Amino acid sequence: MVTGKVVRFDEVRGYGFVAPDGGGEDVFIHVNDLTFDKRLVAPGVVVEFDPEDSDRGPKASNVQILRQSGAPGEQPPEEELFDVLSAKEFHETITEALLTSAPTMTAEQILQVRQKLTQIAVRHGWVDA
Repeated sequence: MVTGKVVRFDEVRGYGFVAPDGGGEDVFIHVNDLTFDKRLVAPGVVVEFDPEDSDRGPKASNVQILRQSGAPGEQPPEEELFDVLSAKEFHETITEALLTSAPTMTAEQILQVRQKLTQIAVRHGWVDA
């Protein structure tokens, strides 16, 4: 069994990701692999799971809660806080990441990906609208 902290979880879609305590790639977590009610999964919850390899990367099975995050409305520990970027800063960061990781993308493709990522970031509060 491996332990880790839930990074994000979409209760509606029934999936999210866990950052393993030992480091490495985030592990996919699906509602079908939980041994408890999905409403208990939230960022910061510490879980234990059996790691598996899937065709899409690491996956957690047999997921159990070890420790809940804080009380509702409680601020996360300071190391978990993040800066909210301006739309301009976010666009510059995303554009640079796309250019360095996928240099064969066309300008139109970069704009399409950047627009979709911005919509997601605004919806999650990562970017000022």
